[in-house]
Amino acid sequence: MKILAIDTSAGPSSAAVLDGETLLGEFFLNTRQTHSQTLLTLVDGVLRCTQTELGEIGLFAVSAGPGSFTGVRIGVSCVKGLAFPRGTLCAGVSTLEAMAWNFYGIPGTVCAVMDARCGQVYNAVFASGEDGFCRLTEDRALSMEALAQECRAYPGPLYLVGDGALLCHQQENFQALGAKLPPQPARFQRAAGVAMAALRMQREGRAVPPERLMPVYLRLPQAERELRQRLAGK
Repeated sequence: MKILAIDTSAGPSSAAVLDGETLLGEFFLNTRQTHSQTLLTLVDGVLRCTQTELGEIGLFAVSAGPGSFTGVRIGVSCVKGLAFPRGTLCAGVSTLEAMAWNFYGIPGTVCAVMDARCGQVYNAVFASGEDGFCRLTEDRALSMEALAQECRAYPGPLYLVGDGALLCHQQENFQALGAKLPPQPARFQRAAGVAMAALRMQREGRAVPPERLMPVYLRLPQAERELRQRLAGK
């Protein structure tokens, strides 16, 4: 079965095609262009270069959150639009889990962090080993101080990944833990990781029809939070 996966949850955009467990191709861009400018070009390019027709795709996958509210909505909308004509199954993958797949088979603790602003990060922690990896926490939003305190209990090496990795790595409490900052290609969420996570979801029966694919937000958009604060103050 072939999987078409995309990621638009942060600054970079990427699209990948997976055949079974074999990555046929991946296109990745990290430019100042918006996802609405780049995404469909990436999808078209990776399909053409892997000689894959849309009709061959047995599962569409997308990083469904957490992440940029606009980016997540673009990615989920794109996948729903591609999947609806044939009713193809979809997998909404945790953005944080997709990053952990970059370290599949590498022993250690993977701490996936995305800058959530307001002094918080979106985070999930994974234990990685030669035989795969497993979750140690659910996706959540918490302060960097609380996360560093928690990470003291996890075995090393501790890898920080995601667009919040550098932010955490600069903190003294993470440096005291000997936290490692991987090179950028391994640090970003990528469509290839989305595809591998989606393959596991499909095998576990967690793929859904396109009408049930939804974005996952760990907290309300800023505009809605501000509106609620103003209403509560009246």
